Amino acid sequence: MVKATAVDHRLDRIEEKIDKLVEAIISIARAEEKIITLSSFSKQQAKQIQDLINRIEELEASVAKNTNTVRLVNRTFWLVMSSAITAIVAMMFMNSSSI
Repeated sequence: MVKATAVDHRLDRIEEKIDKLVEAIISIARAEEKIITLSSFSKQQAKQIQDLINRIEELEASVAKNTNTVRLVNRTFWLVMSSAITAIVAMMFMNSSSI
C-alpha cells in the first residue's frame, strides 16, 4: 500500500508537470501567432509608407513643373501689363504734345 501511494503521488507530480508543459506550449503557440500577425501588419505598414513616399515624390515633381509654369505666366503677364502701360503713356504723351 505504501508503494502504491508513493507511485500514485509520483504519477500525480508527473501529470502536473505534463499539464504545465502543455500550458507552456499553448502559450508559445499563441505568442507565435501574435508575432506572425504583427509581422504581417508591419509589412503592410511598410508598403503603405512606401506608397505614400512615392506619392509625395510624384507631387514634388508636379509642383516643380507647376512652379515653372506659374513663373512663366507671371512674367508674361507683367511684360504685357508693362507694355500696355507704356503704350498708354506714350499715346497720352503724344496726344498732349500735339495739342
